[in-house]
Amino acid sequence: MNVAIIGTGYVGLVTGTVLSEVGHTVICLDTNENKINTLKSGISPIYEPGLEEMLQRNIEYERLHFTTEPEHAFQAAQIIFIAVGTPQGEDGAANLTYLQQAAKDIALHIAHDVVVVVKSTVPVGTNDQVEQIIRQYAKPGLDIHVVSNPEFLREGHAVHDTLHGDRIVIGADNEQAGNMVESVFSSIDIPVLRTSRRSAEMIKYASNAFLAVKISYINQISNLCEAMGADIQAVADGMGMDHRIGRDFLNAGLGYGGSCFPKDTEALAYLGRQNAVSMSIVESAIQANAQQRQLFVDKVLQHFNGDVSGRKIAVLGLAFKPNTDDMREAPSIDIISSLAAKGADVFVYDPVVKYTSLLDNINLVYAKNIDECVTKADAALLITEWEEFIQADWSSLRLLMKTDIIFDGRNMLKIKGIEATCY
Repeated sequence: MNVAIIGTGYVGLVTGTVLSEVGHTVICLDTNENKINTLKSGISPIYEPGLEEMLQRNIEYERLHFTTEPEHAFQAAQIIFIAVGTPQGEDGAANLTYLQQAAKDIALHIAHDVVVVVKSTVPVGTNDQVEQIIRQYAKPGLDIHVVSNPEFLREGHAVHDTLHGDRIVIGADNEQAGNMVESVFSSIDIPVLRTSRRSAEMIKYASNAFLAVKISYINQISNLCEAMGADIQAVADGMGMDHRIGRDFLNAGLGYGGSCFPKDTEALAYLGRQNAVSMSIVESAIQANAQQRQLFVDKVLQHFNGDVSGRKIAVLGLAFKPNTDDMREAPSIDIISSLAAKGADVFVYDPVVKYTSLLDNINLVYAKNIDECVTKADAALLITEWEEFIQADWSSLRLLMKTDIIFDGRNMLKIKGIEATCY
């Protein structure tokens, strides 16, 4: 099938690349010319395990193409996926500007019947709006239907999740259009759930918000365990053995970040306010997540009697989670900013993120490796659970440090000899 993808971010690029891998002819559209030229050369602008190799392979097989021209992208497309950003506004609402522009672009450049699929995370009712925009601007007589197909990709596992996810949700108010979208995924062995468009839109928000609540809940249990002398790892394991709860997302630490959970929880809370429906559980999860980062900073400050001025603090991990270079809503930003504001000399190291403009206002030292980062450090802060940090020889690394104080923000170190120095 001929497929067009609007947007080459995490969702659009991974979706387009995987669909080409399973045999479709895919063309990805983006307005950023430099990004498109980079992709044409076989280089992925994002770090995602397995993506670049798959990208290069399908470019070579001439199944995957890139363009900045809507006419070229839509010329032969039978299905058009919209995978543009819906960033959070100041009031928590989703900004639909890019999505609305994509709908208008489709309407102005399409000359044949087509199914439009919205993969972007959008408020309930947005697919209706997209269909209205397309029909308003499209040529008369065209048969165009809009289908909701929300994504459930974990950054760092996006390729795997596209091919081996838990479910494919297809929200279609037109049965034929829904069937066509389902056929696109027919070679991928994942259960398909057919719903209305509005139900599909809500499934995405409800799922992400539930996982965010689960993370915030286990972090509050962790704080209580610390106060009462219980082991949060044992508690989480015991809870996780209950099949009604499950062990996933019960890892206590610095809370959630990234492009989805913060934005989607805020958007769901906003929808509640707009419809006079209390979303107190979601709003409490948002608040608890923000507090978790400050609690971690407070522990560091408490250890140094409130004074970190002139002390070298080694921060290990910048990305919001391992196996990605995404810095959106990363806990490291708040933690580094708070400690730098207190006068700490902050050295940072991340296996993938070598620089971020989000911390340009802070005088940071970007170390080349773990050794350089921790040498003569007054304390090491473990922020992202990269495998490199978990497998590191901490018995040797601690000898490079001025002290052997390690604040383990992700409860990742279980090496017997250093447990007493972890926080």
